[in-house]
Amino acid sequence: METLLSDGPVLGGFDFSANENQRMVGQMAKDFAERNIKPHVMEWDEAQHFPIELFKQLGELGMMGVVVPEIYGGSGFGYFEYVTVIVEIAKVCGSIGLSLAAHNSLCTGHILAFGSEEQKHKWLPKLATAQWLGAWGLTEANTGSDALGMNTTAVLDGDHYIVNGSKNWITHGKSGDVAVVMVRTGNKGDSRGISALVIEKGTPGFTHGKKENKLGMRASETTELIFDNCRVPKQNLLGVEGEGFKQAMTVLDGGRISIAALSLGIAKGAFEAAVSYSKERRQFGQPISNFQGIAFKLADMATEIEAAELLVMQAADLKNRHLPVTKQSAMAKYFASETAVRTATEAVQIFGGYGYTKDFPVEKYYRDAKLCTIGEGTSEIQKIVISREVLR
Repeated sequence: METLLSDGPVLGGFDFSANENQRMVGQMAKDFAERNIKPHVMEWDEAQHFPIELFKQLGELGMMGVVVPEIYGGSGFGYFEYVTVIVEIAKVCGSIGLSLAAHNSLCTGHILAFGSEEQKHKWLPKLATAQWLGAWGLTEANTGSDALGMNTTAVLDGDHYIVNGSKNWITHGKSGDVAVVMVRTGNKGDSRGISALVIEKGTPGFTHGKKENKLGMRASETTELIFDNCRVPKQNLLGVEGEGFKQAMTVLDGGRISIAALSLGIAKGAFEAAVSYSKERRQFGQPISNFQGIAFKLADMATEIEAAELLVMQAADLKNRHLPVTKQSAMAKYFASETAVRTATEAVQIFGGYGYTKDFPVEKYYRDAKLCTIGEGTSEIQKIVISREVLR
C-alpha cells in the first residue's frame, strides 16, 4: 500500500510530506525488517523467543533512541521519523514493533522528559544505543485502568526509598536492565501521592515474575516486576516527589502515538498480504479481487488505514511542536488500534481457510492486533479521554 508519507498530503494546516530523514530511516527500517526479522517471525512467535541481540543491532542503527538528542547518544530525530520506524518494523512483526515502541517511548521517553541533566547523561546513552534495555512499570494486578489505586509503595529511609509491591504486564520485565517505576509515596487514590523512580537491574530486592503466555505479540517479553524491600537511591527519583502520576500521563500521551503507529504498521502488513493474495487466488476462473465482495472489503480497509495514518501523523506533528497532544494521541491510538483489528479480521476472511492456518501471515496479524486496543489505555479509556477533551 502506498504510504501517505510519500504522497505528501496537507490536512488542517499540517504538512505530512516525507522529509529526507523520514525516507532514509523508513528505508533503513524496511530493509532491516526484511533481512533480519521476516525470516524468523514464526519461529520466534511459536517459541515465544525474545531476540535480545536483534535489539542490540537496532541500537547500532539508532532505532532504539530515535527522538533522543545526539548529546545523549540518540539519533536526534522527531516523531515523524519515529512513527515511520515503528510502522515499517510492525508491518513485518508486531512483537518487535511493540518492544521497540515500549523501549523508545516509555522508559527512555520518561527519563528524557523528566530526568535531570545528570540522570539523562547517566541512563540515556545506554538506552539509546541498546546497551541497556528499558522497562516501564505502572500497571498492577488489581489496578489496570485505575492507576491511582496502586499498591506498590516507596517509603523514604535516609538516602534511599524502600520499595515494596509488584507491577504486571511489563514489557522487558525480565530482560530489561533498568525500569522507570511508578510508586505510591503518599495517600492511596491521591494523584499527588505517586512518584517515579528509576530502578536498575541487580538492585537487591528487585526481581521479575513469570513470563506471560500471550495470545499474540509472543516474541515481545511480558512479565511481572517484584519489589521486596528494594532499596533505591533517593537520587533515582525523577522530578519531584508526588509528580509521578502527572509525569506518567504525559508519557502515555506520547506512548499512545507509539501504539497508534504500531497499529498502523500491523494494519498495513495485513492489508498488503490481503491485496497480494486476492490477486493470486483464483475462483470461478478469475482472481477473487475481481469480485465485489472482496474488492469492497479492500476499499474499506484502505480508507480506514489512510484515515488512521492522518490521525497518527497529526498527533506526531503536535508532539514535534511541543503542543498539547492528549486528544489527538488518544484519537490516533483509538482509531488506529480498532482499524488494525478490523483490517486483520477482514484479511483472514479474504484468505478464507488458509487465513486460519499458520502457513500464512494474516493469522499472526490477527492475534497481534488485539493488544493494541488494550495496551497503554484500552479503547474505552481512550473514549473517556477524548470525550473529556471535547467537553472541556
